[in-house]
Amino acid sequence: MFKVKIYINLKEGVADPQGATIKHALDSIGYQKIGKVKTGKYLQLELDMHDKNKAREQIEDMCQKILVNPVIENYEYQIEEIK
Repeated sequence: MFKVKIYINLKEGVADPQGATIKHALDSIGYQKIGKVKTGKYLQLELDMHDKNKAREQIEDMCQKILVNPVIENYEYQIEEIK
């Protein structure tokens, strides 16, 4: 069994209005040394599999088919074996 952590971020150059709003809010309460703020998504799931290569294939397939918009988002993931 594997625990999978998937991190999804907007590609460079894609507008991030949520990040801009967060930065503005931080500025307004005194945190003015903050640079750019980028938002993203974090997903954690468990795969009931025993073959790490097959798990990677399934994660890639899920990301490409439903979890990530490849036009505007990048992703990376970590796989940890659950003992």
